[in-house]
Amino acid sequence: MDTRRLILATVVSALVLLGFDYFMPKNPPPPPVHGTVQAGQTVPADSHIQTQAKPATPETAPDETGPELRLAVDAKDVMGSVRLRGALLDDLVLKQYRQTVKSDSPLVRVLETPGKPRPDFVEFGWIPAESSVKVPDRHTLWKADSDKLTSAHPVTLSWDNGAGLLFTIRLAVDDDYMFTIEQNVRNTTGSAVQLTPYSHVLRGYTPEETGGMLVHEGPISVVNGRMTEESYKSLREGSVAPADISWSKQGTGGWAGITDKYWLMAVVPDQAEAVTGTYGYDAASTQYRVGFVGQAPLTIGAGDSAASTMHVFAGAKEVRLLERYQSDLHIPDFWKAVDFGWLAFLTRPVFYVLDWLYTHLGNFGLALLTFTLIVKILFFPLAMKSFRSAAAMRDLQPKIQDIRARHKDDPVAMNMAVMQLYRESGANPASGCLPLLIQAPVFWCLYKDLYVTIEMRQAPFFGWIRDLSAPDPTNIFNLFGLLPFDPTHLSGFLLLGIWPILYGLTMYGMQKASPAVLDPAQQRIFMMMPVMFTFFMARQPVGLVIYYCWNNVLTIAQQLMIQRTHKAVATGPGVISGTAREKTVKNPQITKKK
Repeated sequence: MDTRRLILATVVSALVLLGFDYFMPKNPPPPPVHGTVQAGQTVPADSHIQTQAKPATPETAPDETGPELRLAVDAKDVMGSVRLRGALLDDLVLKQYRQTVKSDSPLVRVLETPGKPRPDFVEFGWIPAESSVKVPDRHTLWKADSDKLTSAHPVTLSWDNGAGLLFTIRLAVDDDYMFTIEQNVRNTTGSAVQLTPYSHVLRGYTPEETGGMLVHEGPISVVNGRMTEESYKSLREGSVAPADISWSKQGTGGWAGITDKYWLMAVVPDQAEAVTGTYGYDAASTQYRVGFVGQAPLTIGAGDSAASTMHVFAGAKEVRLLERYQSDLHIPDFWKAVDFGWLAFLTRPVFYVLDWLYTHLGNFGLALLTFTLIVKILFFPLAMKSFRSAAAMRDLQPKIQDIRARHKDDPVAMNMAVMQLYRESGANPASGCLPLLIQAPVFWCLYKDLYVTIEMRQAPFFGWIRDLSAPDPTNIFNLFGLLPFDPTHLSGFLLLGIWPILYGLTMYGMQKASPAVLDPAQQRIFMMMPVMFTFFMARQPVGLVIYYCWNNVLTIAQQLMIQRTHKAVATGPGVISGTAREKTVKNPQITKKK
């Protein structure tokens, strides 16, 4: 049974590691950047700081006349600009996040101007019930009452259609990533008009998805309390030209947008407003559209005004921040923008523990190691029970072999006799696998959290580890940096850092500490596994490698402790050792003399 448990544990570990490599494709290198923006600098209108997506055919810019006028945006965590022609929110970078760990690395961009290679922007406005009513569009040039939008200073845009309708937009932004947009219409035409508000997130390219099957990337929405996740492919195949709406759902409130692994663009209507959520794709411009349209038009009487309020989120998917917005703005299930998966009832609590440890320890790597230690301590009694059961099973092996020899021609009688032996001895052949089965969901949740939460992104550890989400930057094939060349340019297999080597050593130590007795063929196979897994783990995020190293060390210590405790109990006062018991059986006079 020990051999079976060891093989089972090895197979499960291999499946986890292979699953990591299969379900999560490697992040591509950062694409070329046309400009660099440092925190505190003004973002020029024609700047382009990339995001994390593959270039696509540029979208054709809309026909425009007149100058390119912009309203600067400079808040605590974001900066950029709003294009006054069309009132497009189309230029935004995050002050707190960079593409790489280098101090001069470009800031992460979440919104980009139409006409650029990777346009991401938000548009909003009104749809008239009658085509004769002139409403603002992408060509409309708005007037701003200030030249800069800050967290402390909202800005109002205005435009008169020249036919009795005055449109205004009040823009506000908080200290994080949430914009508040209040659209207002004043009717001086002398007759009622009907207008329907709308808001959309648009992406004018097809990005390269980096999250694999573990993280949803693409259109996402929550309408009527139900989350819908679509792929880019499903939108492309579901669109019907020339219409650009391929999916719609009616409800009250909600939110919708486009999510990347770490970033989110989303529009949030008034949560008391009846809306229709829409997904769409325009093949001509390679443009994906996600957002809302009001279910019914607003009737604005002569001399009256009407308003529509919405929010726009454009930023990092920080778990605590999303939960705060959900509570303060009553946005349903906004936390689900972070893909905790269908085991969210487990993965979220695990994240909270990790986040709490990080808050107190100040290092995400230390939080990870501490969490692993806590799990080992909690499951130690179960491991002890498993070891004792395995030891009992080893003691029963001679009797089991005898039963099999006596009933070799009667499998039913043999199984009944073996089960009777288990009941009489109190041994459980399945107990050896129980700790592995119980701990597997816990470590899966940890594994998931490390991959999907932005809190892990570019988190440093100690020494040369500056990013736990990237592979170990050292390499034995260039003598850990002493030789001035990168071996991975020759082959991706020529990557073997210090931490993967330590992982292989701890895996070898864990095998040596295992009480399993293997035949020579099995021993040769298991001796090769540390080498194979060492090279495999070299290409994985170093945070995962450090976690497995530490887990192996704790497993070795736990195994040695259990063996020592079991040995002390087995050889204590009044207990006859196995050797002494054999001598007693062979020579009863020994017992009589004593």
